[in-house]
Amino acid sequence: MKKQILIADKRKELSTKYKKILESLDCNVIVASKPDLFLKLTQENEPELIIISDSIVEDLADFCKKIRVLTFNSRPVIIAMSKSAELEDRVNVLQNGADDFLSEPIASSEFKMRMLAHLRREQEKYIDERSGFENKTYTYKVLKRTLASGQKRAFMLVSIENIDEYKMLYTDLASEKLVKTYCTIIKSSLSEDDFAGQISDSKFLLITSPLVAERIASFLTFAFDNVASKFYSEQDLKRGYVILQGDDNEGRRSRFVRSAIGIISNEFKTYNSPKEVFNALNEVHNFAILPEGSSYLVDRPQLKGFVSKKERNNNIFISEKDEALSFLLETTVKMQGYNVFTEIKSEIPSVVILDAGDNEEDLNQLKYTIKNIPKGTKIIVTSVMHEKEKILNMGADLYLPKPYNILTLLNRVKSFCDEYNK
Repeated sequence: MKKQILIADKRKELSTKYKKILESLDCNVIVASKPDLFLKLTQENEPELIIISDSIVEDLADFCKKIRVLTFNSRPVIIAMSKSAELEDRVNVLQNGADDFLSEPIASSEFKMRMLAHLRREQEKYIDERSGFENKTYTYKVLKRTLASGQKRAFMLVSIENIDEYKMLYTDLASEKLVKTYCTIIKSSLSEDDFAGQISDSKFLLITSPLVAERIASFLTFAFDNVASKFYSEQDLKRGYVILQGDDNEGRRSRFVRSAIGIISNEFKTYNSPKEVFNALNEVHNFAILPEGSSYLVDRPQLKGFVSKKERNNNIFISEKDEALSFLLETTVKMQGYNVFTEIKSEIPSVVILDAGDNEEDLNQLKYTIKNIPKGTKIIVTSVMHEKEKILNMGADLYLPKPYNILTLLNRVKSFCDEYNK
């Protein structure tokens, strides 16, 4: 995406000359000849670079100071240009917020190289080393600028789900390699006019044409699923899931990484701020997350209103053969604010806690019980039998050996309930 540059200069001939030079560097350039208009454009566009000529103001140093205060959060490069070559003038302007001072007249070649150097350093400041994308600060700046421009664009929130669980098992190095690979795939799918920025370690914002957004999403989900399998061991691929380790996750069944993409556009709906865009994107994105495999969802105009906030599901079903433990579990879980039931009802639970019993017959019955649990519901199986992998293969999300700490179980219930309602 092109960099934004603002020029404050009332001299038509010179400002046009500078504008042409900067446009040859593939930048969007706006010229303002009045101070008030220039201040307004600075706030609306949050440019990467600002050029201020002393032709527009009487006190160049004072105006640079005002611009620096106005742009405190976005921190653009400020270049002052003056007919003066006096050392005192240079020092005064630089002390008041300018990053560079250029005396006029200046050769076109020198002007071009100086601007190129400033733009390069400005871009490097915002680049995330791992992904190669601009960071969250710059992404918000580009999003704000895009909305102000009135361009019809599509906004895509792209995530890698289950990356934290993958990192626990396969280390930071392997997860970084996976993220880098996906980022390379994302870059290959975009054109020069598109933008890709990083929101978090595993979330990215893409800005593209509404005409190609769905095609890009289709390619990314297909490519990610094909590549992701290469980052797992043969044993995990054969099993179809991974078993987490560590004190807090021992015995937990986790699905493979997958990508989820939510897509909205401003073709038929107006968004006035980055906050509004991300609120809408997050809702669509959450609906795009499937239990297995990568997927995407488009907020289409004909389905207006289909994205609505669903009520939080706090229903917990408990099936425990030990009556004393069953009563303890029911009472303790209810005290945490959950709706607990121990008999089958019409309400779909977000989490099910099952006792696997203590013999092979109970274990066989467990297999059929799990099959009848609604898809998406998180399943915790407790047992005195050491059959972790067998129980996880049946579809359980967590195997918790007895005896267990009640606090440990409550933490797992909260984690799974939050995950279900995400």
